[in-house]
Amino acid sequence: MDGLHDLGGKQGFGRVAYPERPHDETWEPALRALSACAVRGHIYNMDEFRHAIERMAPRHYLTAAYFERHLTAVATLLVEKGLVTREELEILAGGGVPLAGPIGPGRPPAPPQSFAVGETVRVKTEYVSGHVRLPAYIRGKTGVVVAITPAYPFPDAAGHGMQAPMEPTYDVRFRSRDLWADTCDDAMNHVGVFQSYLEKVGEG
Repeated sequence: MDGLHDLGGKQGFGRVAYPERPHDETWEPALRALSACAVRGHIYNMDEFRHAIERMAPRHYLTAAYFERHLTAVATLLVEKGLVTREELEILAGGGVPLAGPIGPGRPPAPPQSFAVGETVRVKTEYVSGHVRLPAYIRGKTGVVVAITPAYPFPDAAGHGMQAPMEPTYDVRFRSRDLWADTCDDAMNHVGVFQSYLEKVGEG
C-alpha cells in the first residue's frame, strides 16, 4: 500500500526524537497488553493490525503519536470484528473516537517459485492498494539473495482476513547506490522480501 506510513528511504523528516521513557502514559502499556491478547486470541493478526494503521486518514496519521496510532488500529479492528461498537467506545471516551478507513480487497500470492542463495533477483514493480510488506524504495530494484529466511503468512492476504498460505522470505542484498543513486555512501542494504514480490532477472 502506497501511503504516508511508508517512510523508509525518504528524507526531509529531521532527526528521530527518542522519548526518555518507553511509556509516557499509563494507558500505553495497557494498550500493548490488550493488542497482544487480541493477537494471541486470534481476534486479529499482525498484518491486519498494521493495515489498520495504514488505513488511518493522512492528517490523523501524521499528527498522531506512536501509541495513538496503535489505539486507533485496535479500536478499528475491535469494531470491525464485532466485539464492540463505535457508539460504545464514544460513550466510554466521552466524545468522538476516530477510526481507520474501510478495508479493501486483498490478494493471493503469486504462483510458487524459488530462488537460490547467490541468485540475482529483481523486485516486482507493483502498486498495491491494500496491505503489502514491500518497502517502496526497493520496488523495481535488483539485488542478490544471500539467505532464505523462515516462511510467514503472505501479508497481502493476511492483512485482509483472507486465508494466507505460508511463503518463504529471502534476505536480499542491495547496493545502496542502486537504491538512492548519488545521495548516499557506498554500502550494502539487506531487506527481507517475500517470495511473491520477487522475479527472476530476465522476466517481467
